[in-house]
Amino acid sequence: MGEIKRETEPNVLKSFAYSLGTELKNGRLDIPGKFGTGYCAGFIFNAHIRMLILNYELNEELVIENPDINVTAKTILFKFQNIFPGAEVLLSGNKASTTPTVLIATTSFSTAVVIPIHTNTATINIEVDADYLKGLFNPSKESLVLHGLLQNTRPLLFEQMIYPFLYKVVDEILSESVEETFKLFFLRVKAEELVCRLLMELEKRESKQLYGLNSRDIGALYKAKSQMFAHLDTPPVLKELAAYAGMSPTKFKRLFKQIFGKSNFAYYQDFRMKEAAVLLKQQKLSVADVGYKLGFTNLSHFSKVFEAHVGLKPKQYSKS
Repeated sequence: MGEIKRETEPNVLKSFAYSLGTELKNGRLDIPGKFGTGYCAGFIFNAHIRMLILNYELNEELVIENPDINVTAKTILFKFQNIFPGAEVLLSGNKASTTPTVLIATTSFSTAVVIPIHTNTATINIEVDADYLKGLFNPSKESLVLHGLLQNTRPLLFEQMIYPFLYKVVDEILSESVEETFKLFFLRVKAEELVCRLLMELEKRESKQLYGLNSRDIGALYKAKSQMFAHLDTPPVLKELAAYAGMSPTKFKRLFKQIFGKSNFAYYQDFRMKEAAVLLKQQKLSVADVGYKLGFTNLSHFSKVFEAHVGLKPKQYSKS
């Protein structure tokens, strides 16, 4: 009997290619010029883990139903956003939508929706079966975040800011030249490395209780985060953000920390220093201009805060 060929290309990409009047080649779809620019690639590594690389821009929005959806599966989604090398957008643009982050979501948020195929897409999506993931390591009983994520019995969402090592792994996924014989093996190892690194970060989060989420609360929290990022020169006030989100301060505080891993002020301060680093290094602004632009009236205090977050004083960082 002949060897049965294993399916390695996601059906959603086949549907996308059909809609554009083209076809997949080795798991890759290059967007025809009349429709836009860029490419998509997808790989089914085995029955438990798959990856989509979406780096393209379409001239018109298009939505494709995902034929691979399995509503009974307990799948965890790792969605890397704005992480492609050489295509970074300055934080001083649309801060909320261009920040390099990873979303980690349980089944309720990852497989119950259609995959939007729209403009300016720059993501890597890794879907992993929760039971398969549990078999790869011994989760700490003390980590409620990991326990809740791997149980996958209720809607949960976590967001993690990208840190430098993840860029290295992503770059290897996107640009490493690997022979076809080892390509799927290599990409699976790298995908699992990304997932492992993120789980190691999630385990560090302290949480006494996890709360099930709904789409309305998530939308409200992200709307409030966008409002906070739009005014980096003004420290956030919890009561005002909670009112903006339509929540009590207590509810806003606990859900914000659950999703983002920090209090709203700590998250704001962390992001404000990332913005300061961009202004110093990429836009070549002076230390004084950056400090005043970000709402600091005392430049000595700005220098101390920046050093605590970045590891160098602003002037040292701008020259590094």
